Amino acid sequence: MRVSSSKVNDILKNQISKTLAQVVADIKTPQESHQFLQDFFTQAEFESFSKRLAVAYWLKKGRSYTNIKNNLKVSSATIADVANMMKKKGFELAIKKLEAEEWANQWADKIKKFVGK
Repeated sequence: MRVSSSKVNDILKNQISKTLAQVVADIKTPQESHQFLQDFFTQAEFESFSKRLAVAYWLKKGRSYTNIKNNLKVSSATIADVANMMKKKGFELAIKKLEAEEWANQWADKIKKFVGK
């Protein structure tokens, strides 16, 4: 799929970006989200966005550029770009969501062990 290089009217551009945001916000489950993302993005776009989030998460966890580069098969330039993007509110929100999910899973495991299930 090719995207036109022609500029869209700013008002229309704002409307369509809000529409996309609303669709994303209305998705209820991880399964629905995964299905939407896989169908909406090309395989390369999906992988790129997924890797970008993984890079940000691993940087936040303190992993080295070398570790990230070798495991995710991304360039040092990509890692540096993501490191700069991590200062943006959207990235901060995504990382907070990931950390909250990780925390919840850790506590769920501890509770399961405690109650013997």
